[in-house]
Amino acid sequence: MLHNVLKKFLLILLVVVVYQHWGKIEHFFNPPPATARHSQSNARVVLYSTEWCGYCKLTRRFLDQQGIAFSEVDIEKDVEGRKTYVALGGGGIPMLDVNGTFIRGYNPEAILEALK
Repeated sequence: MLHNVLKKFLLILLVVVVYQHWGKIEHFFNPPPATARHSQSNARVVLYSTEWCGYCKLTRRFLDQQGIAFSEVDIEKDVEGRKTYVALGGGGIPMLDVNGTFIRGYNPEAILEALK
């Protein structure tokens, strides 16, 4: 009985971990074209987010799928990052700084446009 419960628990845990890292997994098996990686490699992208935000997860996944390198600031855990986020106007998450262009919310088209 305990063995079956443990199996179910481990299966659920595996599903959750795979879901959270799906963008990286997909990028590993299906990397973006070399031209896309090259044009985005010089970009400076900072993602202001929280761990629990669904749109932040979508944004992370999109950036990973596109092969866009980014740094992430969890505004609930990083005091200095929170101060920077507020100084930039805050106003919701996710917020991205793409080479000085600020994008609020999950907006793949705006991210790609700012990378050009």
